Amino acid sequence: MRKNRYLGDHKLARELYELMRKYPILSPHGHVDPKMLSDNHHFTNPVELLITPDHYITRMLHSQGISYESLSIPHSDATRNFVQPRDIWRTVAKNWHLFGSTPSRIWMEEIFKSLFDIDQQLDEGNSDAIFDQISEKLAQDSYKPQALFKRFNIEVLATTDAPGDSLEYHDHLRELDLGGRIIPTFRPDNVSDPARADWKDSIDALQSASGVGIETFSDLLLALKKRRQLFSKMGATATDHGVFSPQTLKLSSNEKERLFLSVKSDSRSVKDIETFRAVMLFEHGKMAAEDGLVMQLHPGSLRNYDQKVFDTYGPDRGFDIPTHTTYTKELQALLNEVGNHPQFRMVVFTLDESAYSRELAPLAGAYSGLRLGPPWWFGDSLNGMERWRDAVTETAGYYNTVGFIDDTRAFCSIPVRHDIARRFDSYYLAREVARDRLSVDQAMELAPDLAYNLSKQFFNL
Repeated sequence: MRKNRYLGDHKLARELYELMRKYPILSPHGHVDPKMLSDNHHFTNPVELLITPDHYITRMLHSQGISYESLSIPHSDATRNFVQPRDIWRTVAKNWHLFGSTPSRIWMEEIFKSLFDIDQQLDEGNSDAIFDQISEKLAQDSYKPQALFKRFNIEVLATTDAPGDSLEYHDHLRELDLGGRIIPTFRPDNVSDPARADWKDSIDALQSASGVGIETFSDLLLALKKRRQLFSKMGATATDHGVFSPQTLKLSSNEKERLFLSVKSDSRSVKDIETFRAVMLFEHGKMAAEDGLVMQLHPGSLRNYDQKVFDTYGPDRGFDIPTHTTYTKELQALLNEVGNHPQFRMVVFTLDESAYSRELAPLAGAYSGLRLGPPWWFGDSLNGMERWRDAVTETAGYYNTVGFIDDTRAFCSIPVRHDIARRFDSYYLAREVARDRLSVDQAMELAPDLAYNLSKQFFNL
């Protein structure tokens, strides 16, 4: 890594960074495929490793008229238009100028340097040479997934898993000596939103996995609780909720049962679906207070915005678009119920930066069970980190946040993203010392907390 990059010439910033970079990586919220880690096959080529799973890269290319077909993005039925990986790499190289000043450029060039010993900036002239250099490395056993996991110094990596998942790959991973742990995360979105096309199939999968026949709302809650218990036994410490709205709603038992019958029927209304989502989010919060799993909430994305892209290529292809999101009224029912419960822990993320200082920082600065997630998704950038710290610190402080969250499917970007976040925080703390808002001793105490301790403690890692 280039130690002085993004730190400026500030001596204290460099000292803080050297302190922070010694800590192992905690990744309590991510989307790396556990099958890939369990199977431990060689990565086939640079495109499959670095381009195909990275929607930051592919969406930018698509925005400039480069089709997903020409990038050989897999279709939703697992077929694809085959294009030679070298040709795809050349397309990326030819258009690398598109990524100027974006986090994608920073992450990718840091991966080139730190992982593959490549100092050059990618362009048409060196495209083939860089492709070959990376390919040669990937053929070595030291570049297989499990070896890279050890090399990345990951202490804990959380995956994302549906309630009905078998967790078979986690069974295998638990038996391996990887130098760190890979744990599941309970993500019940597919059974919490009746508008999803897979909702009924997901209810059936939950029913099969839990052994609970789901005929009533009470049955649904019992099945979820049983699966949460199993996930906990498998090492899970958190749940994950990707919702459109953070609306929560408390209903009586009879009202919940009537609502469940309505959403199962062919005559259900849009209002029924929206109400059910709010009720489910409330119930997930109550279960979090009961079993101590940390509730991660990230609302405000209109997912699969482009219908044709979704129909052809499936979800997570770069067409999840942020919307205006409010939190204060929406979370009131849940926070009134369990916000100060001794076992309740919730991390809230947002894509709507206007909510940082207006709503989220004041809420996290008051409720013992609530913490602020760091800049997420489109906000995960150097400028985004600065806007976030400036917006929330004066109200919520540092200790009502949870450290850095990489939230990535791109395995090789994990150490790079954490490193850049640590560099930024080193710079930010040094700047606060220069502005006489922190002492040097306070900055030195904060550095390991931001790099490691806050995540370790709040996520029970």
